This record gives sequence, structure tokens and C-alpha cells, in this order.
Amino acid sequence: MLDEIGVTKVTAKPVTAMTEAPAGASVVDTLGQLEAVIEARRNANPESSYVASLHSKGLNKILEKVGEEAVEVIIAAKELAAVDKEQAALERDFVGEVADLWFHTLVLLNHQGCNSNDVLAVLERRLGTSGLAEKAARSDGSGLRS
Repeated sequence: MLDEIGVTKVTAKPVTAMTEAPAGASVVDTLGQLEAVIEARRNANPESSYVASLHSKGLNKILEKVGEEAVEVIIAAKELAAVDKEQAALERDFVGEVADLWFHTLVLLNHQGCNSNDVLAVLERRLGTSGLAEKAARSDGSGLRS
């Protein structure tokens, strides 16, 4: 969920391995709605919009935020894996960090003129292909198919 200035807020709830999307919603719908908000705020006043402030600071700031969120996901995952007791709070922390990473990745995609549909198209092409075979098919090692 976004607040009035575009900062993501995670609504914490217990997470299970098979958490379902809300009735009538899909992941694509949610990503599309979030991308529409990101696009609308891209050129807003950087003093009143977090998204606009990231765009105004440029690519390096956005990359810094993506890297920071990726590290926080790694830390939260390690903390979750290291605990044998009640894990609901750690699961919420972990999922919240993943949500932050996704959000900042969507801002990065927007900054670069791409969107989640571009990523989903790549993932769709890779469905049914062995990960090892798909990786071997990459000629330049970039992770992108030629």
C-alpha cells in the first residue's frame, strides 16, 4: 500500500507458503496498479513524493536503493532461517523486505523505460525450460537471452 507521498507501507499479516491474492485480484493487477502510481508520481514534486525524489536523484540513487533492499532481503531471510520458534514476526519482516525490493525494482524499471510486463514476458518464455539449460543458452553471461 502507498501512503500520500508514495512511500510503501507493508500491511503485515501472517504468511503461509500458499498465500493467495485477494478475491478478484491478481499479481498482474497489483503490479499494474502500482506501476500506474509510480508513473503518475514520477514527475511530481520531489519534496512531496518519494518516487519523484528517487527519479530526481537519478539512476545511481535508484540503484543504491535496490541494492540496499536486496541486502535487507538477504538479512531477513537468514534471520528467518536461523529461528526454530514462532516465526510469524520474522516472516512478516522477510515478506515486507521483499515487497520493498519489488517496489524499488518497479521504480528502476520505470526509470529505465521498462515495466513488469517486460519481466513477466521473459519469465513466461523461460517457463518449461530447465534453469540449467536456459542459463547455458545465454551467450554473453548477462542473464539476458540474445
